[in-house]
Amino acid sequence: MARLSLAEDFVDPDTDRLIRDVLTRTRTIALVGFSSRPDRPSHGVASFLRSRGFRVIPVNPGLAGQEHLGEKVRASLGEIPDPVDLVDVFRRSEELGRVVDEALALDPLPIAIWAQLGVRDDAAAARARARGVAVIQDRCPAIEIPRLGLPPIARPPVA
Repeated sequence: MARLSLAEDFVDPDTDRLIRDVLTRTRTIALVGFSSRPDRPSHGVASFLRSRGFRVIPVNPGLAGQEHLGEKVRASLGEIPDPVDLVDVFRRSEELGRVVDEALALDPLPIAIWAQLGVRDDAAAARARARGVAVIQDRCPAIEIPRLGLPPIARPPVA
């Protein structure tokens, strides 16, 4: 039997179904750990997601009140006035539990919490899943969207 490529070695149909489901249901993303520096991964991913039709709300207490990528930066998830479908986390693994707890205080709850590459906290993920919130860890939507061949989302018409 031929050996799979490195990328194929990590393909899990259940995970792919979850990622596809989360990304096709998501319209609004809160990006925790946003950086205003274009050379930082969080800025690049936020820009990519916005270019794909998602509304991306930057979250960073040090930048709160500023405008980036067409949105006002919020200091915390709790300051976002609109429902959030996905919380995308660019923080260290040790900080993920706090962010998950903050996300679980939102009403309504998000569809999912997404921890970026290298970020994982299984106990925090279990808390979220127990509340019905999907969790994706150690992945990047800017990688997964093209890998899965997902099209840009349709933006609602501007009134």
